[in-house]
Amino acid sequence: MILTTVGTEPYPFNRLMSWLQVLVNRELIQEELIVQYGSCSVWPESKDCFADIPETELIQLGKDARLIIGHCDPHWLKCFDKTANPYILVPRAQCYKEHIDDRQIELASNLALAGVPIAWSPGDLVRFLHSPRRISRSTLMTVANETVKRSLKKGR
Repeated sequence: MILTTVGTEPYPFNRLMSWLQVLVNRELIQEELIVQYGSCSVWPESKDCFADIPETELIQLGKDARLIIGHCDPHWLKCFDKTANPYILVPRAQCYKEHIDDRQIELASNLALAGVPIAWSPGDLVRFLHSPRRISRSTLMTVANETVKRSLKKGR
C-alpha cells in the first residue's frame, strides 16, 4: 500500500494529485493507494481518497504502508520518521499557489543534499516507486532543524 498525504493547508496541491493520476493511468501504481488530499480540487480516480484523516490514523497508515509520498512539511517529516518505511517528499511551490512562500522548496533543497528522496517531477516519483530508500533519522533531523533555524533568522 502507498500512502499519500498533503496535509490540511488551505492551498490546493493539485500538481501532486495530477502526478498521481498519471502514474495510476499508466499503471505505474498498481497497488492500493490511499490519498489524503486536503484542499485539493482533484485527486486520483478510483482510489481511497479522503479530504482529512486524523493524525493518529495517518501515522498508523504510514506504518502499514510500503512507502509514503508526502508534502515537505517539518511536522510530517517527524511523523513519517516514526515509521520504518521509505518516504519521498514533494515540496509545495509558491509559484503554483500551493503555499504562501517557498519554505518547502528551501527545506527540500537542503534535505536533498543530505540524500533525502525529493520528487521535483513525476519521474522522480517513478524512480522512487521502483527503488524506495530511507535516510537515517539523525541525518534527517539535523538538516531539518538547521533549515528551520535559517528560516527563523530570515524572519519567516
